[in-house]
Amino acid sequence: MRYHDSVNVLHELCHHSEHSHARSPFDRAEWYQLLADTGLTPLIAIAGDADNAAAIALTEDSGHITPLRNWYSFTWRQLAPAGEQGDRLLREIAQHLKSRGHRVTLEPVPDEDGSSARLAKAFRNAGWRVSVERCDINHVLHLNGRSFAEYWAARPGKMRTTLKRKEKKVRVQVLEHFDEQVWADYERIYADSWKPAEDQPAMLRDFAAAEGEAGRLRMGIAYADDQAVAAQCWTVENGCAYIHKLAHLESHKKLSAGTTLTAALFEHVIDGDNVELVDFGTGDQPYKADWMEGIRHRYRIDCLDPRQPRAWLALAKRAAKAFTQKLAPGGLQS
Repeated sequence: MRYHDSVNVLHELCHHSEHSHARSPFDRAEWYQLLADTGLTPLIAIAGDADNAAAIALTEDSGHITPLRNWYSFTWRQLAPAGEQGDRLLREIAQHLKSRGHRVTLEPVPDEDGSSARLAKAFRNAGWRVSVERCDINHVLHLNGRSFAEYWAARPGKMRTTLKRKEKKVRVQVLEHFDEQVWADYERIYADSWKPAEDQPAMLRDFAAAEGEAGRLRMGIAYADDQAVAAQCWTVENGCAYIHKLAHLESHKKLSAGTTLTAALFEHVIDGDNVELVDFGTGDQPYKADWMEGIRHRYRIDCLDPRQPRAWLALAKRAAKAFTQKLAPGGLQS
């Protein structure tokens, strides 16, 4: 068991052929390096033996350990081989983390791959008091072999009518490489849109540039009279398309350029890249349901060490909350 304050140690682990966990942008060592470059201090916990290694990428603050992530991360999970050996190594990490802090809070952890249940079990078996609760929603689309035309035929009638009326009012371009001018247009559109200010715009730009170099970037932009009015940043990887960012100018809202551009990108990744899944990230915004057909929950795993006095207040609050829920209507069991 060892700790590192640099993500360099993750490069070999994440790229090892036996570690199939590195299957999304948010599992790669390069992603963690981008996060570290924003000023986050890594705490990389690694346990290994002669044949296997497992790691979790963390950061810490006054004894509270949390994931190495920011709001650009759709998910966070363990970097560990599947099976009993990986479970043993994760339990070893959980056990040793007691020497670094009194509380470990992991989020947003997926469970469609078993990550949430696996991590919760590892920390419980290591003696932590563990609470698991839903913390976010992930809208997704499973194509199940459909073409774009088949997918589009199942969209709400209002959305299909909007595209039919408005698609010729804008010119759409989808790039598979990074373009400085297009990215500048995206940043200008985003700044003038309804979206909140970017937290780490330089990180997102560096990510898009790297994804473009790797051939995974799908950058969409829509023009009206040669003015860029909508832009979106997607990536494609391992049969999945990730929708990272989208924005349009409110001043040109009547053009529905966002709808036209989104439809063009869906067609590009479905018919061109033959993806099996489209991932709309976190957040339960109503408009996402028009484009997507399924939801997946994201979980918060909160672990407290009962042997450490600093954890006692939080444990008491957790117990009080559980008691209150039992007293609520429908909470008592006969």
